[in-house]
Amino acid sequence: MKIILSWCFFLWFFLSESYSAVIPVGANYTYKVLNEAFMIATPGDSIICHDLIIQGGMSVSNLSGTADKWIYIMAASGKTVTIQGGSNSIQFSDCAYLQLEGFTIQGQTGNGMNIDDAGTFNSPTHHIKIKECVFQNINATGNNDLLKLSGLDNFEIVSCIFKNGAVGGSGIDMVGCHSGVIAENYFENMGSNSIQAKGGTSDIQILRNRFENGGARALNLGGSTGLSFFRPQNATSEAENIQVIANVIKGSEASVAFVGCRNVMVSNNTILFPKKWVIRILQETVDVSRFLPCGNNLFYNNIVVVNNDVNTEVNIGPDTAPATFNFTKNLWYKITNIGWQGPNLPGNVSGQIIKDPKFEVGSDVVLSADSPAISAGQSYTFPAKDIFGNIFSNPPSLGAYEAKPFVSSTDDKNFYANIYPNPFDEFLNFEFSDDGIRNISIIHIDGKMVKNVISCEQDSTIDARDLKPGMYLISIIQNSRQMIKKIIKHK
Repeated sequence: MKIILSWCFFLWFFLSESYSAVIPVGANYTYKVLNEAFMIATPGDSIICHDLIIQGGMSVSNLSGTADKWIYIMAASGKTVTIQGGSNSIQFSDCAYLQLEGFTIQGQTGNGMNIDDAGTFNSPTHHIKIKECVFQNINATGNNDLLKLSGLDNFEIVSCIFKNGAVGGSGIDMVGCHSGVIAENYFENMGSNSIQAKGGTSDIQILRNRFENGGARALNLGGSTGLSFFRPQNATSEAENIQVIANVIKGSEASVAFVGCRNVMVSNNTILFPKKWVIRILQETVDVSRFLPCGNNLFYNNIVVVNNDVNTEVNIGPDTAPATFNFTKNLWYKITNIGWQGPNLPGNVSGQIIKDPKFEVGSDVVLSADSPAISAGQSYTFPAKDIFGNIFSNPPSLGAYEAKPFVSSTDDKNFYANIYPNPFDEFLNFEFSDDGIRNISIIHIDGKMVKNVISCEQDSTIDARDLKPGMYLISIIQNSRQMIKKIIKHK
């Protein structure tokens, strides 16, 4: 136990030392506004914002940390700090190694936030992380985005909320962006798209997000870009090498649009009740001397549930290569037609299942024990994770939820947790069979993580009085070992 506590202290000390200096910002502090802090920040510094409302319309150029000393821009602990209004909240240009965390961005008349390379295509902005921010209620109706990214490489957008976007805009719009991860975010009530990737965007992972009425095209994988804005300038497709794994997509006119994109993989997603099409295959930038047709894309291990709103499952436009698509081991179900024979798909089609996926009562993602989707998928060559962060088995279940999570070959007989009481009312107690640093997550059955704690103790208690009654999943991760259990809250 002493060794474990010492290790926990070392981790705390190491993380504390990673912040070289703290720069407080607010009306009652030395630095009144963020722009003052931007001018003096150096690698390793943390800029902490204390005012509850910050006026938008700021810009910053060439603010950069280093690979081992990032600059952190954060809302003060326990405060909801809102960046309100302005043509955008902040425009970051030619920046690097920055983390933005804990802000609410709302009411902008242009884009909610801009991150770009200032038009210097040979020197992209890079290594940016946006964590636990809320982008919402944009005060614009045209082609304006909650988060606009242009010429950004090596980035992460995690655990953010995007709500109420502009009618003609996107939640996240990427133009010529590369090597990014968009994971565990929530999108609701978008305009044109939730996520758009175009202008030569490549090597993007879209993982474990949830989309509720995510726009005309929840995922617009490609698009239409003016030739001068492509990064790189010689790109032959709007987007390529994109992975879309373990998302839940509910509503939207079309769930997934492949638009002038190549080598895109859409797998293990749960797609529910699109309003017109499940998939669109389009080519909006047409120049056969330069651009390859939309094709060579994969759609596999997905669960798709539709009703009478969908008459044409796949909408195919001109100048595309639908015959090069592969549809493998997907489950399709039409709740309004028990005798439905399945979708009309182009390309190579194999292993389709036309059955009720059988979700748990009260859930639109968790599979019941008798679901035909369990262990019915095509295996991965890498450790892909489901919407709860559990590694898909070999073979995997279909859809965003893995009913039988992978367990490592480690001797797991000593990895045991007694979780009680179950059902519970207020507090959850954990008794572990061994010492260790472990991540404990409580996840609502609809897929939303509601609590997450790091524990170094053999015995732990979590206050869960604020949780609503219902079914939850407990996910425990320790080193390479994973455990998941169901619990119920009474009241």
